[in-house]
Amino acid sequence: MSNTSNFRDAIREAQSQHLVGPNVIANALPFVGGGLVLTAVGTYGGLGVIQSFPNLFFPTFFVAIILELVLFFVARNIAENGNNSTALPLLALYSLLSGYTLSGLVFVALGTQGVGSQGIAIAALGCGITFVFARSVGSNLSEEDGMALTKTIGLGMIALLVVIFGQLIFLLLGVHTASWLEIAISGLGVLLFVGAAVVDFYILPRTYRDEQYLPAALSMYLTYINLFIFILRLLIAINSRD
Repeated sequence: MSNTSNFRDAIREAQSQHLVGPNVIANALPFVGGGLVLTAVGTYGGLGVIQSFPNLFFPTFFVAIILELVLFFVARNIAENGNNSTALPLLALYSLLSGYTLSGLVFVALGTQGVGSQGIAIAALGCGITFVFARSVGSNLSEEDGMALTKTIGLGMIALLVVIFGQLIFLLLGVHTASWLEIAISGLGVLLFVGAAVVDFYILPRTYRDEQYLPAALSMYLTYINLFIFILRLLIAINSRD
């Protein structure tokens, strides 16, 4: 038993040699949770606008998208430079705007037979289960497996962006996306962001120092928000088949 224990300790020590922030994920988790709560608040506000002022939602939606993009790059840059006190309110506003832009999808989900509030709960539960799974797997990946998975997920994300961009062009041209294609895209998105969740637990402690918890929190936040979106899209697509 002592030999086995010593062997396990040696493995853990070898895996931690390249960590620059062994506690960065633990430090980031409260801010990930806070960001998700603010996103829920923003979504609730967006649903209120859709129901009470539907003509106002789409113009404000596009303004929110633009502000989101600006805030993302500005806040991430500030956070990576270690100015947490300035980055934190910007990231809080970013989370609220993310919820507002997410409210359109949630509204569609609530109005889709077979999805509704239970589908939203399933998507949220799926994110929680993924977190538990990803934490267990990602924290114990070897250097070789971790880098291989990181590169694979990165290539997959590029492919997903290309497909979504093409889907958007067809949508703007008035071409309806087949339900099977939407299911395939959404399923691919779910798989990739499950993989991204695993990668986060491998790569973040090797990228950010313990005090750089805000950029780490932003990375994890984006992973789980996008996972939630693609699970919800998949449920909508499955229940909207012709």
